[in-house]
Amino acid sequence: MSDGQDFGMRPPGADKWNERFSDAHTAYGTDPNDFLAEVAARIPEGPVLVIAAGEGRNAIYVARRGHAVTAVDQSEVAMANAASRAAACGASLTTVVADLADYDFGQQRWAGIVSIWTHMPPPLRRRVFTACVAALRPGGALVLEAYAPGQLERPGRGGPPVRPWLLAAEEARELFAGLELEVCREVERDIAEGRYHVGPSTTTQVLGFRA
Repeated sequence: MSDGQDFGMRPPGADKWNERFSDAHTAYGTDPNDFLAEVAARIPEGPVLVIAAGEGRNAIYVARRGHAVTAVDQSEVAMANAASRAAACGASLTTVVADLADYDFGQQRWAGIVSIWTHMPPPLRRRVFTACVAALRPGGALVLEAYAPGQLERPGRGGPPVRPWLLAAEEARELFAGLELEVCREVERDIAEGRYHVGPSTTTQVLGFRA
């Protein structure tokens, strides 16, 4: 849900993402997101949900750290690629093809939820992130990185090119008010993730825990 061509009130459909992921593991690479790698040790023992998981690079990284991981994405091609790579590297991964608008996150189900570049229009963003807070177990961790509004000054570097789809730290604080936020900041950093996320970037990073 991160770089679609149609930036209306709903994210681009599965066909767009199936096309993007048809050349396996070139769109965003195979290495985990830098911020996730920085804070992954803070995720407590237990099951982890990775949303908008793409081809599974972040889900596989978390699984190899010993978590039971469920990866969710609306692209069946992405989920097939994720399952294939997980099997090749000996990681146990459950893949689910689903639209986040319809996905049942559950209640107090997950020890961790990972959201990397999950960009959505504001109404869906509120619904999904509210569901994430409710779906965390007490003590569970939410790890998020998303492009911030400052990314609009860097066209072609990554992220949707419209302001409503970008997440400011101020909005993140409001959306995740139900969590104890250890990190909620906007940062300037270089990104090298496949073909579509490259170069100097402005992002919002969140690490929060459910009390």
